[in-house]
Amino acid sequence: MAIELTDDLIKLEEAALAEHAKVQAIQAEYGRPADGDGWTDDQHAAWQQQWDAWRAAAEAVQAAVSAHAEAAGESRFEVEKALKGKVRHPEPEEG
Repeated sequence: MAIELTDDLIKLEEAALAEHAKVQAIQAEYGRPADGDGWTDDQHAAWQQQWDAWRAAAEAVQAAVSAHAEAAGESRFEVEKALKGKVRHPEPEEG
């Protein structure tokens, strides 16, 4: 039985991935904050703000996955697996 995913779930996962990409971009530019590369207060504040945005987006995905699984009577694990697969590894469009 295929897991049915809503557009809202897909959009939430895409948003969380976009926020994570922003964290990675900051780290690519300045290094990781724990590496002791002498970040300025402004750099650390920008990183912390983006980290918090990513965490909030990821928490929203987790809550939505749990609610969807419960409402649909499906395995939470299977819903999350299907969602991540669809967003992170989409099947090529036919055409």
